[in-house]
Amino acid sequence: MTAYEMNFDGLVGPTHNYGGLSYGNVASQSNSQAVSNPREAALQGLTKMKALMDMGFKQGVLAPQERPDVAALRALGFSGSDAEVIGKAAREAPVLLASCSSASSMWTANACTVSPSADTADGRVHFTAANLNCKFHRSIEHPTTSRVLAAMFADERHFAHHPALPAVSQFGDEGAANHTRFCKSYGEPGVEFFVFGRSAFDSRYPVPQRYPARQTLEACQAVARLHGLSEEGVVYAQQNPAVIDQGVFHNDVIAVGNGEVLFHHQDAFLDSERVLAELADKLARRGGRFRAICVPRDAVSVEDAVQSYLFNSQLLTRTDGNMLLIVPEECRQNPQVWQYLTQLTGEEGPIREVKVFDLKQSMQNGGGPACLRLRVALKEEEFQAVNPGVVLTPELYTRLVAWVEKHYRDRLTEADLADPQLLVECRTALDELTGILKLGSVYPFQIN
Repeated sequence: MTAYEMNFDGLVGPTHNYGGLSYGNVASQSNSQAVSNPREAALQGLTKMKALMDMGFKQGVLAPQERPDVAALRALGFSGSDAEVIGKAAREAPVLLASCSSASSMWTANACTVSPSADTADGRVHFTAANLNCKFHRSIEHPTTSRVLAAMFADERHFAHHPALPAVSQFGDEGAANHTRFCKSYGEPGVEFFVFGRSAFDSRYPVPQRYPARQTLEACQAVARLHGLSEEGVVYAQQNPAVIDQGVFHNDVIAVGNGEVLFHHQDAFLDSERVLAELADKLARRGGRFRAICVPRDAVSVEDAVQSYLFNSQLLTRTDGNMLLIVPEECRQNPQVWQYLTQLTGEEGPIREVKVFDLKQSMQNGGGPACLRLRVALKEEEFQAVNPGVVLTPELYTRLVAWVEKHYRDRLTEADLADPQLLVECRTALDELTGILKLGSVYPFQIN
């Protein structure tokens, strides 16, 4: 059976800025108020997409969101014309304006959780938009995310869409950033691995003391039920609270998986021995051979992992069956991490190649290669049912580069968010983009 893992990368939006809004995300906070370059950020992301396409991987594009979100500002009491709303927010509550101007939807690993058809009860690919309710600037994303995903995966014979979970702390859901799937091959039944930071109802689970644990066990369980996953095909694991307190706000900052391989830090999980044994046992029952590559703390500290985003990498299967690791330039700049990676590819292990990409604009805001993409395993007939407008081709790449160069600013500061012209520029760009990607009307300004 022919099946693929397709990566859908988020296009960085025109309002890309360093607002420092994500408490617990060290990079986001440390670069707060720095000058950003939205044009460079978008082009860096497109360069990575094209490189993977050129290597033969199936690559897609996920559109950014309308920002600033004037409707959210109106809901918070600001009134008048769009320009007046933005002006009042800039004067009275600049933090709220920054929150409603965030381009954080670029990190599409948080867009939703995806379960392939081989795992689900009804044999369809299931999508549940993440509520992201731990952070206000992200909690406003899911309505547009749901519309965009529905326009990308529209055929109800193959795709099922679920709204975000209730927007309360008990069901805090951060999407695929805390979800990994293991399988012998992409078209066969696999084991879905849900990682949580805390339980909303069970006090036996320890919690971090410094930074919030964003994902709950209860959210993971709800998504598994919505997707019709069997108990034999699911493993739950708690993230180590100590690493959350060191800036590991999502599991994809400390672990990444693909196929039969989990690449993780020694301190990633609580009760690691049990977790790894359960993954191995359940994958074996589905015909696979689980392999864990554990990076010792003596080789790479948690601090170095967070600084370099070693684990926020893309682990991809090449046509020869071996794996390729896509890492940010920061990994090469960190001596300990680069020494480890050099030794890793020299061994007779599954990871045989490392490729480095410059994603500085994204990295400075706290997101690396893995944050920028949503993985969707598709059988051939499902791939054929995907909206062809979002599948990257050389022609689409050229059009998107020209689109970015036409519409994006090359410099953006916090003060620029108060410029009402920025909203006009964003809407003009997105209106053109929906035509390029064949999405139809998905943005509030197009619908209302």
